Amino acid sequence: MDNLTIEGSAKTPTIEFKGEGTLLIKGRSIPENSIEFYKPLIDWIGNYGGSPQSNTEVNIQLEYFNTSSSKCILDVFKKLETLNGTNVAINWYYEEDDEDMLEAGEDYQAIIDIPFKMIEVEEL
Repeated sequence: MDNLTIEGSAKTPTIEFKGEGTLLIKGRSIPENSIEFYKPLIDWIGNYGGSPQSNTEVNIQLEYFNTSSSKCILDVFKKLETLNGTNVAINWYYEEDDEDMLEAGEDYQAIIDIPFKMIEVEEL
């Protein structure tokens, strides 16, 4: 399984999806076209689902994301829900004073049937 790596920019997050079962989305997500940006991630998860690792760890370390990214992130989580044969866990990182990002993680947690772990950090 090839890894998926996308270098982050001022408008797009760093993506590191690795075949050994670790997925990272980190940075800011305000791309011009969120659907276009997130499509390769969803496709990669679909391919990964063919022979996933026994455990899949998803690390979300976003400083900020816009509304269209929010929908696409939900689509990523929904795709993760469809994986069979792997225990998926999502680590949602948020800065200690960022109530909005904590709430966003809690909102996803309420919608998605995957275990979430909220992790407070000093700085992302």
